[in-house]
Amino acid sequence: MVDHGGSLDRARALFPDAPEPWIDLSTGINPHSYPLFDLPATALTRLPEPSRHRELAAIAARAYGAPSAAHVVAAPGTQILLPLVYALRAPGRALILGPTYAEHARAAALCGYDAQEVTDFEDLAAADLAIVVNPNNPDGRVVSRARLLDLAALLQGKGGLLVVDEAFMDVGAREESLCGDVGEGGIVVLRSFGKFFGLAGVRLGFAVTAPDMAKQLDERLGPWSVAGPALEYGIAALGDAAWADVMRARLRKDAERLDALFSSFGFEVDGGTDLFRHLTTPLAQPLFKSLGSQGILIRSFDGCPHVLRTGLPGSEEEWARLEAGLAAFSAGEGGSR
Repeated sequence: MVDHGGSLDRARALFPDAPEPWIDLSTGINPHSYPLFDLPATALTRLPEPSRHRELAAIAARAYGAPSAAHVVAAPGTQILLPLVYALRAPGRALILGPTYAEHARAAALCGYDAQEVTDFEDLAAADLAIVVNPNNPDGRVVSRARLLDLAALLQGKGGLLVVDEAFMDVGAREESLCGDVGEGGIVVLRSFGKFFGLAGVRLGFAVTAPDMAKQLDERLGPWSVAGPALEYGIAALGDAAWADVMRARLRKDAERLDALFSSFGFEVDGGTDLFRHLTTPLAQPLFKSLGSQGILIRSFDGCPHVLRTGLPGSEEEWARLEAGLAAFSAGEGGSR
């Protein structure tokens, strides 16, 4: 399995003497989750009703700007959709615009594709399956809708498929989303529920695509693919546009605050989204280890040793601990830089 952020078990193994509780800044999950509420008992005691599933698809279509509910497939997280989406085409050459979320290459390879990352967008034209994470994880790069549509048309002309992972588009340049363009065919857009709404454990995600491909995906997922509690939270949260607007403003301010905090200790943020920030520094590994020893987990990358990604603190106590952690690093091994 590819290493990912969000594992406190791994953090404790790496830093067994770190103080607890841990501050987990290793993911891009919103620390200010959608308000929890009491679930109806039937969400747990009965199989989910198909009508509730259809209601979720309709609400998701409105929230994401899809043409209709027929273009939306709900699933227990986008991760489970990856091999199902890639199986929509016969295995060939899969090119992923990277560096990016490693699960795309892994899942494509498991589906029989010759999968590799490329760093030049123009190279994707040679793919049978092209994958773009937009905004990108971990650096926040955004590819314009116009360029993506040109690529989709080129791929469709030769029977190929463009997959755009918009897991962080809720806090991205939403005008660049391709959710409204999937009716033209040859495009699958993936949307994550748990990141923006801070409910990753609910395990809910969506594929937005042309109705014929949506039907194929729905049939492969089978009945009752989304659990009752996930249906209830998805319907409530995706339908709450007022909460989303307030949260986007809050996250923008938090991201600016995080940039200023790192800058005050000599670390300049060079990318990211309003849910995570990206830093490039020769001190990446020492800083990762120093903060880890203080019970603060940020994200490092084995293949990119000078890169760090950090999420947002969720409370004033966490902000204070992060500031103290950065101060301790600056006063110690980082003080001579």
